[in-house]
Amino acid sequence: MWLRLGKHFQQLKLRNAALPGKVLCVNQLHSNNTVFADGIYPGHIPTTPIQKALLAVGSGVAALQNPYRHDMVAVLGETTGHQALINLRDRMRNDPEGSTILTERPRIRLSTLDLTAMASLPDGSFGREYLRFLEDNHVTPDSRADVRFVDNEELAYVMQRYREVHDLLHTLLGMPTNMLGEVAVKWFEAAQTGLPMCVLGALLGPLRLNASRLQTLLTSLGLWALQNGRNARCVLSVFYERRWEQNIEDLRRELNIEPPPDTIGAAKERT
Repeated sequence: MWLRLGKHFQQLKLRNAALPGKVLCVNQLHSNNTVFADGIYPGHIPTTPIQKALLAVGSGVAALQNPYRHDMVAVLGETTGHQALINLRDRMRNDPEGSTILTERPRIRLSTLDLTAMASLPDGSFGREYLRFLEDNHVTPDSRADVRFVDNEELAYVMQRYREVHDLLHTLLGMPTNMLGEVAVKWFEAAQTGLPMCVLGALLGPLRLNASRLQTLLTSLGLWALQNGRNARCVLSVFYERRWEQNIEDLRRELNIEPPPDTIGAAKERT
């Protein structure tokens, strides 16, 4: 089955290579507000419902075997999240700041970040704490894959924005990148976004925790993550690129996000 799926994926990529001659370019999915006719965008791979189902099953199995396979997690999210993306898009449209984001299409990449300026910000500012998160965990915003399987240009951007604010959520929530931190963020995202990929990760992620971390999740951290995910303002409707100088505690209060419980400090020490 997986051999067939691999061949199928290669066929999709070959078919995508022929798209430029068939698709009328009006715009481009980047910060310059460009779009493509019929909802097509750069890198888009058109798929039928059956193809999406095959990709969802294959990527889901691969992601369960290795949650750090971000490429498989990405495919799973794109092939299962259509209705949730519509709901998120509508929430962004109904928020003044979110509507601006949909119009301007900012991207969070190394090429769009002024790391020198962020490093000069005072401790406690959102930008400085985000940069510290990147440095401490040896991660980069450029690791987020581009969307390929969402069949609507605007929804594709919503999915891209979700991916690119993931590390910002780690910063806001005070969560490390170990398995406990990732599961806690997934619980928050599941309650906040309704994306099936996040719900699946929230349900199955705890199976990979050891006994002490599972107890931390079930007794304090999980409830905190779910409550904050439900109660917080839509995290995709925040123009974070204009908030680097804002105090992180003030930003949390604005978004209705409570500080993480003290138990996460002990869990970090055991990492």
